[in-house]
Amino acid sequence: MSETALTQYVQFGIGNESYAIKIAEVHEIITMQDITEIPNCQFYVKGVINLRGKIIPVISLRSLFSLQDQPYSKATRIIVVHHQEEAVGLIVDRVHKVARYEDIQPPLERIGGINGAYFTGIGVSDKELVGILKIDEVLLRK
Repeated sequence: MSETALTQYVQFGIGNESYAIKIAEVHEIITMQDITEIPNCQFYVKGVINLRGKIIPVISLRSLFSLQDQPYSKATRIIVVHHQEEAVGLIVDRVHKVARYEDIQPPLERIGGINGAYFTGIGVSDKELVGILKIDEVLLRK
C-alpha cells in the first residue's frame, strides 16, 4: 500500500467545498467558543480563545478564502493545529470525517479563486474532490 493511501486526513467543509488537513497536524477539534477580539489584526484573525489555560489565536478560513461571513451554527468547529510549535485555531463550517485518499492529484494554479500554493494536492474519492491544505502556506499568508 502506498504512503498516500496510509495517510489520514481530517476532512471539513467551508461553504459548499470540502478541504482536508493531515491528521498529524491536528491537535484537536473543539466546538465554537466565545472569541475575544484583538484590535488591529488581519481581517481573517477573529481573535483569541482560552483553551484550558492556553491563549490560542483563531483564524476564519472562510474569511481567509475571501468567502462572505456567515453566522456560526451548531456544526461550526475550531480545528486546533500545530504551526511552528504554536497552536492555532481554524474556524470551519463543519467537520466531516477522517479520510484517506488513494489518489491525490497535483494542485491547480488556482482552485475556486484560492491560490493553488495553499494546497498539497486534490484528494479524489468516490463522491467528491477534496482540496488538501498545506497548513504552513495557509498560515504564513501575507
